[in-house]
Amino acid sequence: VIASANCKDQVGTDGYTLWGGYWNQAYYPSRLNAYMPAQSAERQIPVPVFRMLGSDPLRQYDTGIGGGAQGVISLEPVYGGSGGDPAWIEWFLQNLAQGECLAFNYTQAGQENSFTWEAMQSGLKRQFPLIAQLRDAGQLRVERLADSGEWFRQQFPVTPATAMTFQTPLRDDSRQTVWFNSRFYRVNLIWENNHLRVRDIHLFDESIESPILRERVDQPAVEFHTLPVVDGYYWSSREQAAGLVVKARVEGEEALVSGGSPTVSKATAGVLQVVWPLNSTTGQLVLTFTEDNLRVELLGGSSTQWWLELVADQQTKLPFTSVGKSTLRAEFQGTQYRVTAPQGGFQAQGAGFRILPDRGVVSLRLGD
Repeated sequence: VIASANCKDQVGTDGYTLWGGYWNQAYYPSRLNAYMPAQSAERQIPVPVFRMLGSDPLRQYDTGIGGGAQGVISLEPVYGGSGGDPAWIEWFLQNLAQGECLAFNYTQAGQENSFTWEAMQSGLKRQFPLIAQLRDAGQLRVERLADSGEWFRQQFPVTPATAMTFQTPLRDDSRQTVWFNSRFYRVNLIWENNHLRVRDIHLFDESIESPILRERVDQPAVEFHTLPVVDGYYWSSREQAAGLVVKARVEGEEALVSGGSPTVSKATAGVLQVVWPLNSTTGQLVLTFTEDNLRVELLGGSSTQWWLELVADQQTKLPFTSVGKSTLRAEFQGTQYRVTAPQGGFQAQGAGFRILPDRGVVSLRLGD
């Protein structure tokens, strides 16, 4: 076996929930859990798993909030609002080809399941010429899954750090999003109405067994999860979008920090840097992602009192068991886990927390 593939992240779609995993791209799975990225070469299956279906990195995440299951917003050509829509197709493929991705970017084209030619032909006839055009321009490679799997194994002894960066507008939707994945964690950032929200942080743990490793599931639904630190889907409602927001004290009042369009770049190999220029206060917020650490620093605004704050729907049962100055502890589905702060510190805030900077810096260790 050279390569494998599994479904995109989703909640309840067709009875399957896969939530908190390596977003899109590809990873080496744990020997105990095919959905969970492994942290070590010794405990990984050396066959890369590619995430299928070309999930919309901006809109798929939020669809279905407050309901029982998610819909589908993907490159699959049968869906008229995405893979069958010429504007969406161009938006998706152009951002895929041109957005910062660190190690590599990838999507799977084609149609899952037997929807038949009549349903898929219009979307495919729009997608394939654009894919060919990007291929001919040297912006994409088109190859078989087996070839991609062999390339991945030659390039990466363990799961690499990757990113997906989508910054151009789709019609009148000017929101922007960045995903960062490593073998230790994933993070999602979203900019909306001039505000930044950390929409998602999930940790990976190769010691967690799959729910189907030792027992079969004879129910009509099955769920696979990783470890939530921030969950903008399950902790949200139609009235309250969950996440970490950036706040500051402005003229004596707490307020959301606002800013302009971020710049996303590869600082060095495997390191993603996001620079967000601020307009509600002086300076710029710099977020630096390495494979096991997230650093947030305010540059040029030394007098500004700022912090990160978790917001969530009030009815949500959060997983946190204790909030210490340097350690945030949590438990999810019987697994205890933690996030430590080498610089800055946590402060309890209701059922959640704030993260306060130290000398203008917050540093979070997201991998042991």
